[in-house]
Amino acid sequence: QVQLVDSGGGLVQAGGSLRLSCAASGSIFRINAMAWYRQAPGKQRELVAHMANGGTTTYADSVKGRFTISRDNAKNTASLQMNSLNSEDTGVYYCYATIRLTYSSAFYPYWGQGTQVTVSS
Repeated sequence: QVQLVDSGGGLVQAGGSLRLSCAASGSIFRINAMAWYRQAPGKQRELVAHMANGGTTTYADSVKGRFTISRDNAKNTASLQMNSLNSEDTGVYYCYATIRLTYSSAFYPYWGQGTQVTVSS
């Protein structure tokens, strides 16, 4: 059984920083992409940052230059460093990964349970 556990959310003032962490555990053969999504109240879940296994990154336009995604393939972890936070960054942040359980299996999507980020103005 594979689990993604994300953490690090909290309440922060506008202009502040937070660092989110995600740890994958269980019977994992290989992790392909890792990413962070967020869902603001009343809105659809949206991609915030994505990192392919090879290290290529993609960011939502709204967070470019402020957020940085990183990962440690040896530890099956990912992080999201968030700087210069503003009220529009408020929401529940979810870690996401596509994981292969065995050598011959396909990659399957997994989600963390979500961590709340609240930015006060």
